[in-house]
Amino acid sequence: MPLKRSNRGFTPLNSRRTNLTGFIPSNTAKGNLTGFTLIEILVVIAIIAILATFVTLAFSSTWAKARDAKRLNDLNQIGRFLSFGCLTPETGAGEYDLNELIAKYKSKYPQYANFIPKNIRDPKTGTDSAANYKYIVSADNKCVLYANLENDKQEVTLLSISEPTPGGGKGVFIAPASGWNGSNKYFQVSN
Repeated sequence: MPLKRSNRGFTPLNSRRTNLTGFIPSNTAKGNLTGFTLIEILVVIAIIAILATFVTLAFSSTWAKARDAKRLNDLNQIGRFLSFGCLTPETGAGEYDLNELIAKYKSKYPQYANFIPKNIRDPKTGTDSAANYKYIVSADNKCVLYANLENDKQEVTLLSISEPTPGGGKGVFIAPASGWNGSNKYFQVSN
């Protein structure tokens, strides 16, 4: 049966049958269409919230991998300076935050000061005052630069150590406890 458009929805062309309601919306009041009910709106909002949660969870591991890539790049870049030798601060051997060390490194090696990036810090927990990249120098002039990773699936390459070790090489190791980024995996660069 052919249909024609009316202002109340679709109605059959043969309008002799006035009790045919299959083409007229059921939620009409005196010929006016009503809006969505509160329940329908709440259901749509809940579905959108659930989908947004799934998308956020899917991308969170990608963001963690990207931050880990920045950590590896930062430490590799600064670690190149360790080939010149370890910088022992005036306070002696010990553990330091990288921000403390960079100022001293720039003053000791001013010819390389322009090659050190200005914003070297952990992308998740680092601040202007604390980079959360750590530096350890030992009394026998060996040093290590290390950072806590986020990605628990990062491949371990330094199986023989479980803590940052001056002279221990370059790679990823597993520590007994989680660090400031929530993982027990660390990346180190050592001379």
